[in-house]
Amino acid sequence: MKIELNGKLLLYFQTPKSSETIHLTSDGQCLQRRDRETVPIPPHMIIFERKERESREYDRQFVEHANISDLDANLLGNICDSIFKGLSPEKCLQHLDLAEYTPGGLKLKKGALLLFAKDISKWHPRCQVRFIKVAGIELKSGDDYNASEGGIVRGNVLSLISETWEKLRPFLVQTKLSSGAIFETRFMYPEIACQEAIINAIAHRDYSAEGQGIEIYIFDDRLEIKSPGMLLSSISIDDIRNEKGAHESRNALIARVLRERGFMRELGEGMRRIYSLFRKNELATPELISKNDSFIIRLHHKSVYTTEQKLWFEQFKGDNLTLDEKSVVLLGYDGNLFSAQDIWDAVGIVDTEDYRKLVYSLQTKGILAGKFGNLAMARNAAKKARVPYRKFKRFYIIRPDMRGQARSENIKESDIAKEYDEEKIYVTNIPYHISETDLYELFSPIGDISDIQIPVNHETSQPRGFAFVTFETKAEADKAISTFNGAMLGGRRIAISLAYKRLLAT
Repeated sequence: MKIELNGKLLLYFQTPKSSETIHLTSDGQCLQRRDRETVPIPPHMIIFERKERESREYDRQFVEHANISDLDANLLGNICDSIFKGLSPEKCLQHLDLAEYTPGGLKLKKGALLLFAKDISKWHPRCQVRFIKVAGIELKSGDDYNASEGGIVRGNVLSLISETWEKLRPFLVQTKLSSGAIFETRFMYPEIACQEAIINAIAHRDYSAEGQGIEIYIFDDRLEIKSPGMLLSSISIDDIRNEKGAHESRNALIARVLRERGFMRELGEGMRRIYSLFRKNELATPELISKNDSFIIRLHHKSVYTTEQKLWFEQFKGDNLTLDEKSVVLLGYDGNLFSAQDIWDAVGIVDTEDYRKLVYSLQTKGILAGKFGNLAMARNAAKKARVPYRKFKRFYIIRPDMRGQARSENIKESDIAKEYDEEKIYVTNIPYHISETDLYELFSPIGDISDIQIPVNHETSQPRGFAFVTFETKAEADKAISTFNGAMLGGRRIAISLAYKRLLAT
């Protein structure tokens, strides 16, 4: 279009939004408009974003020619009664945002059909779970193909959860001859963890991928539950692995009904429960894989301990060790010395009182001892070694046959409490090349240092430019601040304050 403005000829044109096709410039670039900027973006990222957006909207789309008679009345009635006794199906569906009244009558969303349809195949061709039994620990192909069909379960989402569990259950048991010459049947995997994995796959799969269903591979050493759709871009797989409760439902309407029905509690809790149950059963940590338009969770039925470690624990079978106590005992395997920080890291302790109770329990049982006898001697040894006290390796594990000789070296419970009667300072503007040793050399003339931490960026593995240094007393921390605040370190002027002020500020 030609436009004349103030005696000048302007050419006005517009480009329609491309929601299906991906366009490339003459030099092969793919560009995307973001506010006032045009930025280059890989074509596969645009494809991923579009597919993800489609998958998020799938259960909210209206379906033509579907009506309430297409739904399982009994199943829907149970949901209605659980919300409010006597609530009509139509009102219930509206309450759950699964339907809306229009001039043409009640219109159902895809979520309603996925959850309650009498004949799900009429509305979704792959609302199913397929079982594949693999002979061995690796799936082969061609002439060496070693898998057999274990059956397929089809149905709406609510029936699929219970029927899939019943179908999977026989694959989870193992029958062995016990020491009493009796055949015993036991579950190789924690039952509840497997149920959670099934619910997670059915609730969060990508239903817009209508040509795919969920697949469960039963290997000799593991289960693999593979569901359509990668992990949502807003969720970090590392946050799930680290049990931070990361969550977001791809199918928000389906997830809401599953919570109403009691299959799910809070989003993100299911994965944490899986990890917790495998840890309590001393089984290998589950694996999570997100790639190639699918999400896979691998559940192993192998022990988290090696044969040698099991033999080490066998010596302590009369001590009735808890899982946390086993983690500490394992630190002392084969005579290894270890530090207080090693205990915190191995067990995942976040509270000083939990540390105190754990250490005191192990010492009461005669299992844990300090090499240097008492707190003062241990601190002096750490100072001579020029190592922060909390990271100084001074603990060892006493084998049952050695307890009579070593018991006198146990440190006192009062000493354990004193270990954390200390003060932490916050040091900022630190050059990236500065190490814990450099900080120890700078601050050790002030007093005894219990701990030094230089946080790093987990994505880049680079230091974040600040550190925490812990002294035995507040007086020493105050002296460090008055002495070194504003001092030069590695070419930079550092700033120091009490750490609790920094924590309150954040």
